[in-house]
Amino acid sequence: MDVLEAIRTRRSVRKFSPEPVSDEELRQVLEAARWAPSWANTQCWEIIVVRDPAKKKALSELLVPERNPAKRAVAEAPVVLAVCGRKGVSGFYKGRPVTDKGDWLMFDVALAVQNISLAAHALGLGTVIVGALDHKRASELLGLPEDVELVVLMPLGRPAERPEAPGRKELSEFVHADAYGEMLVL
Repeated sequence: MDVLEAIRTRRSVRKFSPEPVSDEELRQVLEAARWAPSWANTQCWEIIVVRDPAKKKALSELLVPERNPAKRAVAEAPVVLAVCGRKGVSGFYKGRPVTDKGDWLMFDVALAVQNISLAAHALGLGTVIVGALDHKRASELLGLPEDVELVVLMPLGRPAERPEAPGRKELSEFVHADAYGEMLVL
């Protein structure tokens, strides 16, 4: 599968088969994160691979709202990746933020998450990006140090079903030429 096809056909998966993810598949998915671009090559991401059923269940209980559709996915997927970022690394020079955006970790972690999603899809696996949770309690459960921030949970496994593609905006609705509000004609 080429990258453009993977981008177009990847879907958020919330229902997984019980079939395990092999160590080799997991390694390939994690390698994809490893090769994500990052600010000044800081590679600020940290990933915790959660396979323990009790820990996955405990993490699922921390999703909000109570009826979060990813709750079952976190509890039942063969693997859950807790994708984190080291604070004060990305977007900093000599200990000071370089832009008015402050810590760049969310951006860099998102690049790694996108690589994980696309690699998983190319391998016939599925993921969903879960950010609506009690990050403080989940961080405690995962034993994160103070300088590492949990960004998202990503259930990973073989899809039990393939969701349909949601509608997408047309390019004319969000692409501008030279200045905001100027339509780009392609």
